[in-house]
Amino acid sequence: MIKFNQTQLFTFLCFFFSLFSPLVLGDCTCEPEDEDRNKPLALKYKMAAIVSILVAGAIGVCFPLLGKTIDALRPEKDIFFVIKAFAAGVILSTGFIHVLPDATENLTSPCLNENPWGKFPFAGLVAMVSAIATLLLLRYRVVSQALELGIVVHSVIIGISLGASESPKTIKPLVAALTFHQFFEGMGLGGCILQAKLKARSVAIMVLFFALTTPVGIGIGIGISNTYNENSPTALVLEGMLNAASAGILIYMALVDLLAADFMNPKLQNNGKVGASAGVSLLLGSALMSLLAVWA
Repeated sequence: MIKFNQTQLFTFLCFFFSLFSPLVLGDCTCEPEDEDRNKPLALKYKMAAIVSILVAGAIGVCFPLLGKTIDALRPEKDIFFVIKAFAAGVILSTGFIHVLPDATENLTSPCLNENPWGKFPFAGLVAMVSAIATLLLLRYRVVSQALELGIVVHSVIIGISLGASESPKTIKPLVAALTFHQFFEGMGLGGCILQAKLKARSVAIMVLFFALTTPVGIGIGIGISNTYNENSPTALVLEGMLNAASAGILIYMALVDLLAADFMNPKLQNNGKVGASAGVSLLLGSALMSLLAVWA
């Protein structure tokens, strides 16, 4: 069985994205899009984004963990199934509505050669392989780590994209959208962490790890904003492949480890009220997260 050391994983991802950044600087076939640039104002919005996203992510991931101290939120209680269904809907929508379309857009960009990128659905292939690999390599005890990996990769990428932008008109709506985005994703991850019954140290590391990923991505984006080109072939392929892999992990986790496990649970099947409440909660979570795709 594969286990993730959270500290090593965080260090690896920071190192990877520090290597990833220079790869996208000068490799360019499409010109950067024209936008209303105002670097000082954009920087203010980025600083606000770092604070708001950090706080929202931390609150979101910690909320389900209150089940350890609040009796009504314990995993064996009915309300926990309802909250977890909402979180699963958020994660499912993240994979299908946010991450996979981003991967498809990256890998079918006109800035890439038509052959092979325009002739084969690489985003779907990578997502499928990622989901199968998740099935073959992971066990229940590390569901929370695998879920966090899927969320973290996408979070760092969107953080870099926001941090590299110098357009206040682009950044301003993203601040609010990504704040809610991280809050809802945090709820999904927090519920999974609670059910995994990890040690306090591991829980603390995972909470900190999740809360910091998008702000770290924004910081990296700020550092490379003068030279970063999101339309370079290298950036498009790397971001597309990573997003597709993240989508596969998130979709598998939501459908198999969260929804299937709970909705096949005798407690939900034998209690129509709880089952109906969980179904409504699932639809609500997926709908709210899908709505955020209008802005982010």
